[in-house]
Amino acid sequence: MLCRIVQAAKGNVRILPGRPFSKRFVIVDVAVVAIVATAIALLATIGLGSDPHVPSTATRLAVTETTFSRPIPPGFLGLSLEYNSIEQYAGDDPAAIDPVFVQLIRNLNPGQAPVLRIGGDTTDWTWWPVPGQRKPPGVTYTLSPRWISVTRALTQELRARLILGIDLEAGNVELARLEANELVDGLGRGSVQALELGNEPALYGSFPWYRTAAGVKVPGRPRSYDVPAYIRDFATFSDALPRLPLAGPALGASKWMQNLGAFLSSQPRLGVVTLHRYPLQLCYTSTKSLKHPTLGHLMDPAATTGLADSFAGDVASAHAHGLPLRVDEINSVSCGADRSVSYTFASSLWAVDAMFELARVGVDGVNLHTFPGAGYELFKLTTANGHWQAAVSPEYYGLLMFAAAAPPGARLLRISGQPGTAVKAWATRATDGTIHVVLINKGPQARVFALRLPGAPRGATLERLHGAGLQSASGVTLAGQSFGAQTTSGRIRGSADRSTVTPIGDRYVVSLPAGSAAMLTAR
Repeated sequence: MLCRIVQAAKGNVRILPGRPFSKRFVIVDVAVVAIVATAIALLATIGLGSDPHVPSTATRLAVTETTFSRPIPPGFLGLSLEYNSIEQYAGDDPAAIDPVFVQLIRNLNPGQAPVLRIGGDTTDWTWWPVPGQRKPPGVTYTLSPRWISVTRALTQELRARLILGIDLEAGNVELARLEANELVDGLGRGSVQALELGNEPALYGSFPWYRTAAGVKVPGRPRSYDVPAYIRDFATFSDALPRLPLAGPALGASKWMQNLGAFLSSQPRLGVVTLHRYPLQLCYTSTKSLKHPTLGHLMDPAATTGLADSFAGDVASAHAHGLPLRVDEINSVSCGADRSVSYTFASSLWAVDAMFELARVGVDGVNLHTFPGAGYELFKLTTANGHWQAAVSPEYYGLLMFAAAAPPGARLLRISGQPGTAVKAWATRATDGTIHVVLINKGPQARVFALRLPGAPRGATLERLHGAGLQSASGVTLAGQSFGAQTTSGRIRGSADRSTVTPIGDRYVVSLPAGSAAMLTAR
């Protein structure tokens, strides 16, 4: 049946069924149909087409069926903790582990066994007392049976898997052997995923391990310490450690990582490749550098896309050796984090985007570093009248959004179309078929998107990650919920604000205010 155009007004074209034309008008009707077809095609090119109610200013994106990542592993999102922060976070009573801390970890790993890395700087500043030996001059923290009991109780409560730092900088094989044996025996062999030998060995020859009484800086190794010397150290020490997988090289120095392949080939006991990275650095950095901590630099693609791309070759090398790669120490700003950058809503948007970027290049897990007093501390835990409470940082909310959008087994989906400057778009398909689309607007202008998802249009829900401004340190909400100024439960509070989004034709229209993120979920 032929059709007749009955209205063409206000930029909308409606074509309604009509009666057949008579044969004497066939030639004229063919011409009209050709004109109409051309008009519709032109309208489609300017953003109208067959969806007359989709705003003409909307950016059109299409989520495809094509996956391009490895499945998100269980325990992908973990924490990195210093040895001396365990009792500050968990308490000193193994029979009464801080429940707020436990819940805050569980939130990031719902239904999973989290991976906790314990180490950082205190890897090489910690020891288990060796009978007959004096405490090394660079050691500032002593492990004890109580520390073991608390950490074991925390580990069992969470069913956690541990990556444990072992002192390498002291250069004492007997110290490392005794420390590792006490940790493994006390915490349980089954809970230890790997023993990580040393921390940032590339800095051993340039940064002081300790200072003398006169204030003289003494490094742990001579300035000539290099990759071959480290490889020899790693092999020597590994022979003395319990027969468990080892982790390393625990590096953040890009120059040393050029030799990653040689290190991997030389260490048969290596079970997981561990690297470190902070996109911004407070010290030894020019104010003109993209690494200098500012809100603008944290929102720059170099802090997320560039950060992830710097690992791509290392991921390929690790996987070629049959090994997983974890970035087991990461956060926003290193070398004395700048709270005015790290403890802001901008860090929340950075966190959710950076986690997706790292998954994009095939990283197998991430451990966000946090410890009491850090500028990027994810939560500040205190006690009041014998009860634990926590002040949760803005960054933590971004990690929660990523955890919801990328559950274990989920894979990233390709998106066609260009989100535009300062906007990122990510999509995942979970093992149950649920599709999540995360939009992140780091720019100063609001945007509107028209999203097409795979399969037939269906109902969807939308939740937002919102703050008072990029520089704001409070007032952050996720799906309208918040931890408030203090939480005594570790659970986000309030009724979830998840609005229903009905597709217009085959598109979901989502508005995205400046400096915010949103997640569309379709089941």
